[in-house]
Amino acid sequence: MSALESSADSPISADLASLWPRSCERLAAELPEQQYNTWIRPLPPADVSQKDGVTLVNVRVANRFMLDWIRTQYSARIEAIVGELVEGPIKLDISLAPRAPMARPAMPLPAAGVMPARALPPNSFAAQQTSQHSSMPMAAEPVAHVKAHPQVMGLNPALTFDNLVPGRANQMARTAALHVAGAPGQMYNPLFIYGGVGLGKTHLMNAVGNALLADKPDARILYLHAEQFISDVVKNYQRKTFDELKAKYHQLDLLLIDDVQFFAGKDRTQEEFFNAFEALLAKKAHIIMTSDTYPKGLANIDERLTSRFDSGLTVAIEPPELEMRVAILIKKAAQEAIELPEDVAFFVAKNVRANVRELEGALRKVLAFAKFSHKEITINLAREALKDLLSIQNRQISVENIQKTVADFYKIKVADMYSKKRPASIAKPRQIAMYLAKELTQKSLPEIGELFGGRDHTTVLHAVRKVAGERGKDTELNQQLHVLEQTLKG
Repeated sequence: MSALESSADSPISADLASLWPRSCERLAAELPEQQYNTWIRPLPPADVSQKDGVTLVNVRVANRFMLDWIRTQYSARIEAIVGELVEGPIKLDISLAPRAPMARPAMPLPAAGVMPARALPPNSFAAQQTSQHSSMPMAAEPVAHVKAHPQVMGLNPALTFDNLVPGRANQMARTAALHVAGAPGQMYNPLFIYGGVGLGKTHLMNAVGNALLADKPDARILYLHAEQFISDVVKNYQRKTFDELKAKYHQLDLLLIDDVQFFAGKDRTQEEFFNAFEALLAKKAHIIMTSDTYPKGLANIDERLTSRFDSGLTVAIEPPELEMRVAILIKKAAQEAIELPEDVAFFVAKNVRANVRELEGALRKVLAFAKFSHKEITINLAREALKDLLSIQNRQISVENIQKTVADFYKIKVADMYSKKRPASIAKPRQIAMYLAKELTQKSLPEIGELFGGRDHTTVLHAVRKVAGERGKDTELNQQLHVLEQTLKG
């Protein structure tokens, strides 16, 4: 039964008292069972009241990650259902449940590398800063646990869900990470995130760690790079102190480990990581890993380990699409208290496609150039600030180079690029090459058509639109294009 509040001028009726249970019944009928059981069923009964003819429905959630997801994914539908079940205006409020004050006993010092408890306010200055791999200014006040264990890469408090720009490129990985943050040790264990450099894998992993610390301040969490684990294994092997290794890694609540492809060819490291992996899963601790490729694509890593990597949920982070790159630039500039004009953001985003890290580097150049030259931020200023980058691109990438690179990638002849042959094995790579020529060079459509065997500009336009449309829907094609773009840019 819902907890109910009544005002003096409007006593609660039986219909109103059953409003929340009836709303949940409707949601259960509409939503897939897994979604309902994951996000709606765990909610405590809503507080329902009436005041001045308005029905107030207050929903309290346990942590801010459920709050973020329920607000974005379900609040509109909840409000619509409540509106259908009650007469008059309604007001839905979804917010965090107040945390009961706890006595904080003195905590023993953690094992080396285990992050001591520290809650991170979601809107703190640190939470608004940019990624760990960026040289943009970080929080002015360093977090104590980062200083305490300089030999270990600890959680970066600046990397949170709040300042991670969502988009199609990271949607699935972000959703899975939010779920893990809200319910660690349950579904999606282990969570394996893969993708190219600078796409936000480390940011997402740190966001989960910071989220769990904010929600459970006594959680034992460790973030590190795979090379640090290798170093720990070597050190303990030399000293014959493997009990210390177990004490450090087997007692965690959350292990976050970056770039597990570095385990390749290191048998003892793989054996110790397998032991830690099994121990953590047995105690329902959560493991999140990143890599540059999917588990089965990892070379020189024991099959029993890669099968464990693939036993939970494997998700990819892809290169950000244009709109997402624009959103990232505008948000990063706002964190510097600078309003970046949208046309400038589009100009930079169209010329820097590789990854978020390079995007941030280009933005820093534009902002610094504007500051030192005391000029307004315009497209012309951005073009001047990025002239070296743009000239390198224009000098290195030619249509001929694109044709050769694409032909090599798809194992066809360069001559097929400007022949009249039309089998799919040739026509598709040719369209991809036309698309890349339009995206990566300053050539006009007629000029590109001429270089592809004298084709009409409408043929080039059709190819560009077709590949662009398929790229947004086909993950495999998108990854192939990313590889080709990276190759062409050197």
